[in-house]
Amino acid sequence: MSTQQANQPLPEGTRLENYRILRVLSSGGFSFVYLAHDEQETPVAIKEYLPASLALRTGTDAAPAVPEANQAIFRYGMKCFFEEGRALATLSHPNVVRVLNFFRANETVYMVMRYERGRTLQEHIHARSGALRESWIRRTFTQLLHGLREVHARKLLHLDIKPGNIYVRNDGSPLLIDFGAARQTLTAEGTKLPPMYTPGFASPEHYANRENLGPWSDMYSVGAAMYACLSGDAPQPADQRLAQDKVEPARKAWSGKYTNQLLDTIDWCMRLDHLERPQSVLALQKALMGHTEPGHKGEGPLMDQLKDLLARFKRRSEGEVEEK
Repeated sequence: MSTQQANQPLPEGTRLENYRILRVLSSGGFSFVYLAHDEQETPVAIKEYLPASLALRTGTDAAPAVPEANQAIFRYGMKCFFEEGRALATLSHPNVVRVLNFFRANETVYMVMRYERGRTLQEHIHARSGALRESWIRRTFTQLLHGLREVHARKLLHLDIKPGNIYVRNDGSPLLIDFGAARQTLTAEGTKLPPMYTPGFASPEHYANRENLGPWSDMYSVGAAMYACLSGDAPQPADQRLAQDKVEPARKAWSGKYTNQLLDTIDWCMRLDHLERPQSVLALQKALMGHTEPGHKGEGPLMDQLKDLLARFKRRSEGEVEEK
């Protein structure tokens, strides 16, 4: 079976338990996400487990067709998706997607989430042409890390943090969404499923030596997402960087436009050696809030340091204005 198929979404008006589907919000190789209403007409988002590489729905039947050769992997993935829903349903944090319900239907699994109004960080970056203010980047990612810290405390990793999986609500607060990759960390059997990651935002250990995956792997992805806030695009994939690193350090690329402290923090996160990155969310949070210096610092001349000092004063004064 080909890795990409034309899976059909459930039609508008379809009823799933106590929910009625209004339209498709997004689709990918792993799932569909629908906008739906519950019995009280409250909007919710419903994610349907339907990996295109394993199953095919033509639209004539709500249940997908799964070839015999794929059934064991499909069922295992469905079990992991269900367990992901169970794990996330116990997690209530303002910066992590809220899972309200999860159930089986149509021979697959559905996850019901609180519907949020806003747009992805990816859309925000494109709308702003990548020119995001330092105070906004620091504030947004510090809040996001509050949520990620809670995730790590549950012995879960996200493993697919990227601008497309960071949602910015209309009030400006960030939300970590789409924990599809996290299903692989719930049990060692996860290696049976093809790895899920996004080139440019995945750490080197996503590609090989997966036994080295840990909180520092999510730190790499956070750093790459911040890098994309400055560049407007995804950085070079980590496996290519290992062969020939063409990523220009943030400290060099945006010197004078952002503080060296922020640029060094981004470069620290994106170190290829997992032992040289922040080892915990807390370590990165402290650096982002300016409470500590990043573990990896670029060497800058005296003029760079003076510019950095001036930029820090400017950032603090901007923060004071914004808080009023």
